[in-house]
Amino acid sequence: MHTHIITIGDEILIGQVIDTNSAWMGQQLNAVGIEVTEISTVSDTRNSIYTSLQHAAERADIILLTGGLGPTKDDITKKVLAEYFGVDLVFNEEMWARLQGFFKQLGREANESHREQCYLPANCTMLTNEMGTAPGMWFEKNGKVYVSMPGVPYEMKYLMEHEVIPKLITQFRTQPIVHRTILTSGKGESEIANLVADIEEGLPDFVKLAYLPSLAKVRLRLTARGEDEGFLNDFLNKKVVEIENKLGDLIFGYEDETLELVLGELCKEKNVTIGTLESCTGGLVAHRITSVAGASAYFKGSIIAYSNELKTNLLGVKEETLAAHGAVSEATVIEMVQGGLKTLNTDYAIAVSGIAGPTGGTPEKPVGTIWVAVGNHENVKAVLVKGTKNRLKNIERTTGIALNILRKFILKY
Repeated sequence: MHTHIITIGDEILIGQVIDTNSAWMGQQLNAVGIEVTEISTVSDTRNSIYTSLQHAAERADIILLTGGLGPTKDDITKKVLAEYFGVDLVFNEEMWARLQGFFKQLGREANESHREQCYLPANCTMLTNEMGTAPGMWFEKNGKVYVSMPGVPYEMKYLMEHEVIPKLITQFRTQPIVHRTILTSGKGESEIANLVADIEEGLPDFVKLAYLPSLAKVRLRLTARGEDEGFLNDFLNKKVVEIENKLGDLIFGYEDETLELVLGELCKEKNVTIGTLESCTGGLVAHRITSVAGASAYFKGSIIAYSNELKTNLLGVKEETLAAHGAVSEATVIEMVQGGLKTLNTDYAIAVSGIAGPTGGTPEKPVGTIWVAVGNHENVKAVLVKGTKNRLKNIERTTGIALNILRKFILKY
């Protein structure tokens, strides 16, 4: 059983609006054993919508559309659907009565545009949308199901949860799909793949291992499909243990956990406090840490020492260190940590100083040269991070690396 999601709207194609609907729909469908095999975005034109319906019908059993159901003239999805199915648009009295009641509660009157919304393709089953004015529409043709929904996210979600998914589960025989996601940091995708190569080669056909790299993180997603959900869960749990034995402390969490969340839980478990001393990251490390509710239990504060003057006055970095090695150096970030531990009075601290770019580099220290140090009152460790010429990527990647280095340092010391 295959599902094709079609999102309709020029605003998505030109990048004015990001298509979050498809991602959410994919997650919800997957959770009930319905596989999404294709997602497409098309413009608000008759030809684009009609052609996408033909294309989807050739490949999928379920076609889900979002968008183009509003009261304005650019919303043409209903007309195209009526043409596609070869039926007329018919006025729906039930919907009109509902809309009149809806606007009466708001102290307004439904207008002619809203009345036009009540013309639906003659062969559709109306799906009541309690979150807005445009209904969902359910069609069936040649054993396939077509569902058209509004593009407004909260309206689409209501219809999916209360109308569409329950009907799909009733109509189609779904097969369990089970996932396990392992989160790693510290090595790249190819290195991780090499470490678990023997496990991947031994996987049966009903299990797939996918690598999903991002800045400072690689997710490993195990997916199993079959008839017996209990067996699938047991099998994946065993494979997770095998991968854990291979990757060790490269694994920082599972499923939707974040580095900052895992770091926070570790700090609470060990009853320790942390702080950050930042230059090129401009406070992003502290922001990530404090994005977790309850961070005040272990995070004391941050000093953004962007200038050499503040590195010296607030963190005690020696002027001779800056003169001899520069602000972007192992010696400087080590002294930033040592000074920060005293100033912030924390058990652990992270320091970052570098050339984020895209300018400012030298032959000796090119753009992307960034030093990260982490330490406590007994030990300090510094790591050189080599980035690219993309400023924002350098800052984001370094932040993730810094959080992971601190996590591993607390585990060790």
